[in-house]
Amino acid sequence: MTRAGPEFRWLLPSAVADPELPGDRARPRRTVRDWAVDICAFLAAALIGMITADTLGKSPGYSDTVMVLDQLVGAAACCAVWLRRRWPVGLALALTAVSLVAPVASGAFLVALFSLAVHRPFKPAVLAVGAAAVVSSVFQPVLRPDPTTSLLTNAVVGTVLILLATGWGMLVRSRRQLVVALRERAARAEAEAALRAENAQRLAREAIAREMHDVLAHRLTLLSVHAGALEFRPDAPPAQVARAAGVIRDSAHEALQDLRQIIGVLRSPGEGADDRPQPTLATLDALVAESREAGMKVALDSRIPDASGVPAATGRNAYRIAQEALTNARKHAPGAEVTVTVTGRPGEGLTVEVRNPPPPGPVPEVSGSGQGLIGLTERATLAGGRLDHGRGSDGSFAVVAWLPWPS
Repeated sequence: MTRAGPEFRWLLPSAVADPELPGDRARPRRTVRDWAVDICAFLAAALIGMITADTLGKSPGYSDTVMVLDQLVGAAACCAVWLRRRWPVGLALALTAVSLVAPVASGAFLVALFSLAVHRPFKPAVLAVGAAAVVSSVFQPVLRPDPTTSLLTNAVVGTVLILLATGWGMLVRSRRQLVVALRERAARAEAEAALRAENAQRLAREAIAREMHDVLAHRLTLLSVHAGALEFRPDAPPAQVARAAGVIRDSAHEALQDLRQIIGVLRSPGEGADDRPQPTLATLDALVAESREAGMKVALDSRIPDASGVPAATGRNAYRIAQEALTNARKHAPGAEVTVTVTGRPGEGLTVEVRNPPPPGPVPEVSGSGQGLIGLTERATLAGGRLDHGRGSDGSFAVVAWLPWPS
């Protein structure tokens, strides 16, 4: 169900034409369609009143004074039809009593019953008005008999007309309620879609932030280590200075490439086609070699015969976990030998363990928020695995991650 545009809103009743949902405005403004319907209702009430007055004028037993009073009352009842939207219950009750003694007001009476069924729910008050209308239609031929028809015929015809007018109004009301319900459902669907889009954007930002942390922390730590070495060893041999400067240059280049790779996720499809491929378990050897060049003591024990056979997503997660664990070991246990162990097989899962003993000497205070280990835990959990980390009784620290490896 779509909403009508502003150019077609005048074709709808005011109850469903407003952009706001019902209840947002106390009294909706009438549309062009409402005015047309009100005019038609007035003309229909007047036409029925005129036909009734003409029929009564041809019947014997009615004086001119009674006919004039009937016509005046009928005209007033037709004019009261314009109030049917504002006071439907009061108008229906008043015209029920008036039509009992003035048959000329029967047209306005039927219009009032129709309006009551359209604008008010079927509750005991409305039911009472309808019952009063049926009683009025039964007793009206007794008070103002029609010599040409019997009392039973008049009562049956009056009751049928009342039921038809009320049923028609209830049908119109039900259709309007359906339109309003569909509009509310569409509004809720739009709100839920906007909320889902907002949540998706938030999750995407968090994923990109975790990826940037995992990627750049390793590179920037290398930069910090070698820059610190140059700062505290200004008298180092030129070859060592050149080697440290080369590592800094390469690490900065690698960090820039990784940053471009992550930002490429935000580009449109087809852009960034020359980006480097995502790291996998097969590139773990290069990560270990890079850490050794930075001065770390790293031992790699990979028990995977064919690292290229590991699924790309699993291998990438294993690479990032090892990368972050090596970064933490470099910062918090400088000089300690780190052991990286990779085991597993299809159907059993892939296990990555990074363990380091206590540092051999005093450790300088390193600022950190612990977000790296939290990010690794979230990464492993999102991949369907798990990650444990902690310090052993001998002071060693281990990070153990298990990732699913389908058969």
